[in-house]
Amino acid sequence: MAIRLPGIPHIKRSLRRSLSNKENSVVPRGHIAVYVGESQKKRFVIPLSYLNHSSFQDLLNQAEEEFGFSHPMGGLTIPCDEDIFIDLTDRLVSL
Repeated sequence: MAIRLPGIPHIKRSLRRSLSNKENSVVPRGHIAVYVGESQKKRFVIPLSYLNHSSFQDLLNQAEEEFGFSHPMGGLTIPCDEDIFIDLTDRLVSL
């Protein structure tokens, strides 16, 4: 039985953090840009397939409760800690 330790290279493959905060940055086909954080928002580019997972849908419900359909960043904003978001997306990759 192997023990899987999350590492930086694994996270980099599963989650691409945008190097720029420009809203017009290129998002690859099949991906979506989201803004994550409670006070300081960071932009992440994630696969659209993540939107189908129940744990990710819980985050989307929180975003809807907090922001409604008027997002301050002009895009999908998820009000959670960046570390929690990275942990969640890392678990989604292994499914």
